[in-house]
Formats: sequence, C-alpha cells, structure tokens
Amino acid sequence: MPNQVVSTDNAPKAIGPYSQGIVAGGLVFTSGQIPLDPKTQQMVQGDVRAQTERVMENLADVLSAAGVGFGDVVKASIFLADLNDFAVVNEVYGKRFPASPPARSTVQVAALPKGARVEIDLIAVRK
Repeated sequence: MPNQVVSTDNAPKAIGPYSQGIVAGGLVFTSGQIPLDPKTQQMVQGDVRAQTERVMENLADVLSAAGVGFGDVVKASIFLADLNDFAVVNEVYGKRFPASPPARSTVQVAALPKGARVEIDLIAVRK
C-alpha cells in the first residue's frame, strides 16, 4: 500500500517540500510543527509557553486528520532553541500525555525555522 499524505486546513500549510504528515503502514509520522497560526501562517505572539501551546494544537489537528490522537503517540522529538525553556515546554507538553507518555528525545538546536523557540514532531500508531 502506498504512503498516504495527511493534510488539514486546521494546521499550518507546509512551508517547504513536505507533507503535514504521512501514514505508512500502521504508523503516522507528523512533520515538525512550529508555532504558526494556521489561519494566518504567521508565528504566534508570546513567550515559549504560548509557542508550545500552538505547536501542540497544530499537532493535535494533524493527528486528528490521520485518525489518531495523543493517546496513540509512541515517540516524540522536541527541538528547542534554548534548553533553558525545557521546564516550560515540558509542562505544556505533559498535559497532552497524562497517562502513558511516549518515548521522547529533546535537544537544543542552533536555530529553528522563522525564529521559533520550539518545534515538535510525533510518531503515532493507528489501531
């Protein structure tokens, strides 16, 4: 079966040659989400908390378009422009995974697209 492209108007449009998500076999792979408002395609205003909230909303919409939710996520990757933001990002992120959080990697990077402070991608399993 060929890979299925995941696309929704509820999440930001791709700003490059990639899909919002891909379903391959029983897995859903989201592209990294930065804090873009899907209505304006502009960065949200505010601190890293506001940016992380927007990222998690964008991810929720991509997951939903693929027929899964946060409870189906098995792996997350978090990219931070400043590792000092870890505690705040962790708090916002953790609200989406109250019971069985997925495996996760968190790294500091030199820079993120459009000056974002946080980017997150996920892998989920379709049941």
